[in-house]
Amino acid sequence: MGFHTLDDFSLRGRRVLLRIDINSPVDERTLRLEDGSKVKASIPTVREIVDRGAKLVILAHQGRPGDYDFIPLNEHAQYLSQFLSKKIRYVDDLTGQHALKAIDSLSEGDGLLLKNVRSFPEEQAKKTPEEHAESGLVKTLSPKFDLFVNDAFGSSHRSHASLVGFTTVLPSAAGRLMEREVRTLTNVIQNPKRPSTFIFGGTKFADALPVLQKLAERDTVDNILIAGLAGYTLVWVLGNRIGSKTEELAKKDLTPEIKDGAKKLVETYGAKIHVPIDAAADVNGHRREYKLHDLPADAAVKDIGSDTIDKFRRIVLGSKTVFLSGPPGVFEKAEFCKGTCDLFDAIIESEAFSVIGGGHSSAAANKLGVLERISYVSTGGGALERLMMGKSMPVIEALRNSAKRF
Repeated sequence: MGFHTLDDFSLRGRRVLLRIDINSPVDERTLRLEDGSKVKASIPTVREIVDRGAKLVILAHQGRPGDYDFIPLNEHAQYLSQFLSKKIRYVDDLTGQHALKAIDSLSEGDGLLLKNVRSFPEEQAKKTPEEHAESGLVKTLSPKFDLFVNDAFGSSHRSHASLVGFTTVLPSAAGRLMEREVRTLTNVIQNPKRPSTFIFGGTKFADALPVLQKLAERDTVDNILIAGLAGYTLVWVLGNRIGSKTEELAKKDLTPEIKDGAKKLVETYGAKIHVPIDAAADVNGHRREYKLHDLPADAAVKDIGSDTIDKFRRIVLGSKTVFLSGPPGVFEKAEFCKGTCDLFDAIIESEAFSVIGGGHSSAAANKLGVLERISYVSTGGGALERLMMGKSMPVIEALRNSAKRF
C-alpha cells in the first residue's frame, strides 16, 4: 500500500498523536450526539495504541464553525471511554498551556482527546502538507510527539492541517481502520471476485454519474444497478415518465452536460447498466406500484417496484461480490422499505463478499438488523467516492510520502 502501519513501530513509552474521524450526527434540538457508531469504528486503533503502552493524544473534528453541529468533543470522549472501558480524558484546549501540560502529564497507556480541531482557524485551509506544516497547530504540537497516526479514512479526501501537516515533520502511520479501508476497497474496486455487482441508490444522480462512468469502464465490473432517486433520474433522462413530483427532485442537479453523459453511459455500457422497470409511488400515504408507462402524471416515486426488485435480486443472487452505496428507496417509511429489505436479503442469501458504504446504507442495514451480516461496512462517504473514481487521496498520498521520508 506504500505507507507505514502500526506494525512498523514500537509504541511503548512513545508519545503518539492520533487523528480520527468521529464526526457524528447531532440532534439539532438537544445538541447531543444521536449515537456513538462513528466513534466505535475508531476503537480498535485507539485500544491497540494504549494497550501497547503509548502515551496517546487524539485529534478529531465535529461539524464546521458556524453550523449547529459544531460542538465540543466532551461527549465523544465519553463514548471513547465507554467503548474502551478505559478513561479517555477530554481537554477543552488545543494548543494552549492547558493542552500542553496535559500532554506532558501522560503516563504509559493513558489517553486524552483535545478540543475540536476545527476551532483552529487554519485547519480547513486548502494547502499542501508542507504548507500546513508551517501552521501554528503543527509547529506547537509536533515537538511533543514521536509518531503521528492517521485513522481518519472518512476525511482522507481532504488536505486539512491536522490530516496532512504532521506527516512532513513526524514519522507517520495509517491506523487499523485506514489500513483496512484502503486494502478492502482497493481490492473490491480493482480485483473483485466475479461476477461483481455495484448497487447505487441515494438521491443525487449528478454526484453518482462520475463514479458510474469510472466503474462502467472497468472490465472487472459486471453489473451496475441504479435505484433510488438517482435511478429514476436516469430513467427520466432516457425518456420514461417518473411523475411530476419525482421530476421536480430529479431535475435540481441536471445540466445538459449531465444528461449527455448519462445517455452516453447507457449507449456505451448498456449491457452492464440496469435501471428500474417499474416503481412504487406514494398515493395518500400508501404504497401503489405501477409500470413506468402507467405512472400517474403527478406521481411521487418512493421505492423500486416488485418487477425491479425481482430483476435486481436475480442479479445479486448470481454475484460473488456486491457493493451497495445508498438504499434503493425511502427505507425509513415502512410502506417504502420493500426494495431495501429485499435487496439486503438477497445480498445475504447470495453469500457474496458484501460491502456497503455511506451513512444511509449503514443506517438502513442497522435498522433492518443485518449490519453484522455484511462482510465489510465502510466509514467513507466522499472519501469512498473519490477512491472509487481512482482520484488522488491527499491523506493517503501524505502517508506514502512520509514513509519515503522517515
